[in-house]
Amino acid sequence: MNLRALIFDVNGTLIDIETDEHMEQAYRAISHFLRYQGIAMRRWEAHDLYFQVMKQQFAATQEVFPEFDVVAVWREILQQKATATTRALPPEKLRQMPLFLAEMQRGISRKRIGLYPRELEILGQLKQRYPMAVVSDAQSVYGVPELKSVGVYEYFHPIIISGDYGYRKPDPRLFQHALNRLGVRPDEAIFIGNDCYRDVFGAHQVGMKTVLFNSSPGEVKTHEVAADYIIYQFADLPQAIEFLSKQDAPAVCR
Repeated sequence: MNLRALIFDVNGTLIDIETDEHMEQAYRAISHFLRYQGIAMRRWEAHDLYFQVMKQQFAATQEVFPEFDVVAVWREILQQKATATTRALPPEKLRQMPLFLAEMQRGISRKRIGLYPRELEILGQLKQRYPMAVVSDAQSVYGVPELKSVGVYEYFHPIIISGDYGYRKPDPRLFQHALNRLGVRPDEAIFIGNDCYRDVFGAHQVGMKTVLFNSSPGEVKTHEVAADYIIYQFADLPQAIEFLSKQDAPAVCR
């Protein structure tokens, strides 16, 4: 193949991360913060309302693979629960509060974040040879800061995040957005991800070859589609790319 670009998933592929969106401490902190803004809401009320509004977002869309907007969720909650004290806050503070709540929720619920062994070394080598992009199921409000916090943000352009579009992988449009921005055809790019359905199946739908980074061992085949190459450590990625770049037709490695 005439390899011209690489496209990566993020969580579980570029970033070793663990979060717990139901973590009690996050909603306790949120409820304490909201009380200072004139809103009295217990931690589990905040938790339940968050997921209720998220569910409403999903129900309102016609997308096959819908994505939610976390800032819009917190904006709706603030609108529902605002008191006279809340509405009297400075306009700029009111505007920023949904963003702040989303960041706080994510930050407190995050248990682990880091890179995989030799990742920066490998990315540095690959960046010298190929343009690299990201397609991630995430929210920009925390997806972009997390890429920056582990030091890999500057390696990738464009950065396509599902929360900005209203649909998530395996919707082929997300992969196509990255290909269009890179100016390459599907047969000129390789997608690297850790999820057999969202990443491998999704990328195959648009005609891309795939590398499955089995960072959390699970199934390696779905919808009768298997990754073209499987790696178990990030350091093996150059070998996978070298192998696939020499192939004219998909070659399934197991």
